[in-house]
Amino acid sequence: MTTLSVPANHPQRYILNNEVHARPCTSLYSPERTTHLALIMSHEQQAQEREALSVLCERYIKSPPAPGTNHFSADLGPFRLRWEQHGEFSTYTFYVHGPFSDPFAETALQVVPAEWLQSLPGQLIVGCHAVIMQSDEQGADLDDVSPLFSDNTLIGSEVSGGAAQVFTDFRIHADGFGRILIYDRRLRSRQLGRLLQRMFEIEVYRMMALLAFPIAKRLLPVLTDADQRLLCITTGMSQANSDEALLLDDLTGLAAEVEHSQSSTQFRLGASQAYFRLVGLRINELREERIRGIQTFAEFMDRRLEPAMNTCASVERRQITLSKRIARASQLLRTRVEITLERQNQKLLESMDSRAKLQLRLQETVEGLSVAAITYYAVSLIGYIAKAGKAAGLPIKPELVVGISIPVVALLITVGVRYIRRMVEKSQKPTT
Repeated sequence: MTTLSVPANHPQRYILNNEVHARPCTSLYSPERTTHLALIMSHEQQAQEREALSVLCERYIKSPPAPGTNHFSADLGPFRLRWEQHGEFSTYTFYVHGPFSDPFAETALQVVPAEWLQSLPGQLIVGCHAVIMQSDEQGADLDDVSPLFSDNTLIGSEVSGGAAQVFTDFRIHADGFGRILIYDRRLRSRQLGRLLQRMFEIEVYRMMALLAFPIAKRLLPVLTDADQRLLCITTGMSQANSDEALLLDDLTGLAAEVEHSQSSTQFRLGASQAYFRLVGLRINELREERIRGIQTFAEFMDRRLEPAMNTCASVERRQITLSKRIARASQLLRTRVEITLERQNQKLLESMDSRAKLQLRLQETVEGLSVAAITYYAVSLIGYIAKAGKAAGLPIKPELVVGISIPVVALLITVGVRYIRRMVEKSQKPTT
């Protein structure tokens, strides 16, 4: 083969290309018993489960999953294992091939070491047994299927263009596990693997979506109370004699509570909608055809799951809307407070201006009194000097000298005081 000269590869080229081939479906052949576990885990627990997988592989002399991988499949002899690690949870699927007498009495989980199962970290959110049985074109007899599900209401349909029939009741039975029954008419091995994986994913995504429902129910009265509190605050804002500082404190406290509630529940409520969409996609991929007398998977989800998801979506929208309303009310109240402060500042400036004018008048009055007082003392000194001159024999009339000096001294003192005031005012002007 001739090697062609091409530009250098992007460092992520092969990784991105192989991503669409990650986690391939398992090839299955009926009859088959499987058990599917989904465990919610923290990041710390996800590191611990790798150690648990290594212990299991070591027990059956198999290579453990490589570091950094998020899926792993292995034939361990008595059973086959498929492990996948997702963002919030990890799944374990155990397969056992071969005939069986009672579909759900002999489960795949019975051959898995019990002490190893108990060592797994995390909390079980889904546990489900699935059984695949060979069937002819006539399909299952509902009278035989119903007792396998404790005579509960059956949900099922023909899938994959009528190549198989699937039944479940979406209930947790006495052993703590759900049940799925697949009648294989003419599915290929890969088709059967994809069908089983879709059924498990429907169950897991359904439960993960419902995790938000208790949160939504808890938030409903909280949001109603917050709505009423906001109504009281906005009503107070419309009144002219309301205490704006108190209203602003109440509004700020309410905004903090709503933002805390939204930030602590936003991820869970948003994730529930994403999981709900995945449930719908997986059901569409089944290509259901109705079996007379029982509900299809789509009908069951529309009647039972969609109302809960609508409640979660409604709560999420109410939180967002309430947060926006509080933000608008806060902006209006702050604007009102700013206008009030501006009016107060304007009145304060007018008062200061009035006081400055009054002070100027007082200052002018004081200046006049000061001129009179200084003139009086200066003329008195001149009078004493004139009397002294007369006593010394000078031809001076003290009374005449005092009378003539009064206007002259008063004029000089007035000019001097005004000069000093202009110098002071000039020194207080800001320099450019």
